[in-house]
Amino acid sequence: MLTRWSRAISQFARVNYSQRNSELGRHLCSYHCRDYSKVAAVAEPAVEKVYNVNAEVNLNKMFWSKPHSLALAPDSPFRVEDPQYEGFKRFIFKLMLFYSKQSKSIRGANVIYHRVIHQVDRPAIYDVFSLEKTFKTTFSLLVIHMWLCLRRLKQEGKEGVELGQYLYEIYNHDVELRVSKAGVNLLLIKWMKDLEKIFYGNIVAYDAAMLPEAKQDELQNVIWRNVFSDDGTSRPSDAALLPVQAMSRYVRRESNCLSLTDKEAMFSGNFMFTSLGSTTAGTV
Repeated sequence: MLTRWSRAISQFARVNYSQRNSELGRHLCSYHCRDYSKVAAVAEPAVEKVYNVNAEVNLNKMFWSKPHSLALAPDSPFRVEDPQYEGFKRFIFKLMLFYSKQSKSIRGANVIYHRVIHQVDRPAIYDVFSLEKTFKTTFSLLVIHMWLCLRRLKQEGKEGVELGQYLYEIYNHDVELRVSKAGVNLLLIKWMKDLEKIFYGNIVAYDAAMLPEAKQDELQNVIWRNVFSDDGTSRPSDAALLPVQAMSRYVRRESNCLSLTDKEAMFSGNFMFTSLGSTTAGTV
């Protein structure tokens, strides 16, 4: 997976050299392609990355509680409901296909993706897991939460897979906007294809790590490689072990919680991922 990141970033460096001061350029420069076998041969002491864990967050105590449904309560202010029009107005909206299966699926997919970016774009997830907010980490977290949703939707068969396709299209458009906003305009299609390969590579790795026959530490090793690592190592360093283990528990627990979330809540987007706010960080 690091090879794919390196190839994509090398492409960025070629097509966007004149925009080196852009936000994305600054974030990605630390992931530039390197020959790790040569680096290892250099007689210089390795400097281990420091993960400054928030003193208020006890990662050892997080994400051990019993999974539960993530569906929003009927009176939750975060619920999103379709407007219930009557009479002539409803007739007009029917003519406009507002109530068609496709329209409902697109609206549901939009709400689901809103739940994803609500979790990923907030500072809490970076604070809890001691992550620097860069394009790489944000993209990696987007992929994890997209995978969690797609994995759950797939459990509903063909209908869920179709909804997942709408969700992926919305995600893909958002990623393209994020990349373009950061200053990448030349060969954007090629850049997006590289990110698409990374997305599907990550999805396959997460699915494999969740199989019953997978090794006990496989998920945390995959999370380490896809989210935390920037030096090509396959296993977490001692400094990163605690946040990587915590994220592994978080991902596994969210997957179990989504499995307990009913179809209606999933298809309408009326669910929310576990809050990582400071008030609940130690008791999740």
